[in-house]
Amino acid sequence: MEQRALKKLVESICKTVKSFKKSEVHCLINLFQSLVERSGGRFDKGLDRNTFRGILYSIFGMTDDTLMNRVCFEVYYLNGDGCISQEEIFDMLKNSLYQQSPEEESDEGISELVDLTLKKMDYDNDGKISFADFETAVRKDTLLLEVFGPCLPEAKNCLHFEALAFRNIMTFQT
Repeated sequence: MEQRALKKLVESICKTVKSFKKSEVHCLINLFQSLVERSGGRFDKGLDRNTFRGILYSIFGMTDDTLMNRVCFEVYYLNGDGCISQEEIFDMLKNSLYQQSPEEESDEGISELVDLTLKKMDYDNDGKISFADFETAVRKDTLLLEVFGPCLPEAKNCLHFEALAFRNIMTFQT
């Protein structure tokens, strides 16, 4: 792809997808182009989940466990310290629980859930959940992967992003 077309594509994607820097979009496009070249251009119907997993493993050495556990864990620790604290658990659970009326006081119930969560996931008993704690808990019970709320995009959002990215790349290649 010509540099001018690549620059226009990067600009176009950055306008609609705000979560990536321009340099990251540029790298993703280059990676996508190399994948299309390797596959002989067989991505016209999208990139299926198994192919994507294979790419992540062969290029980045990422296994499903590594990817899912690390991504979800990083979504949950809110203050950037590398651990999920009692306060963070409380805030996540408080924001995700339904209250029947505005007057209902649920802090006590949420505190009990925080205690239960720590008993289930805090393997080193330090009062917070480290990545090692999180990974151990999720390996024992995969339902704990999204215990504090959704951390992975819904399938329809992934398909929409793939379609948009593929359409933009194919438009700029011609």
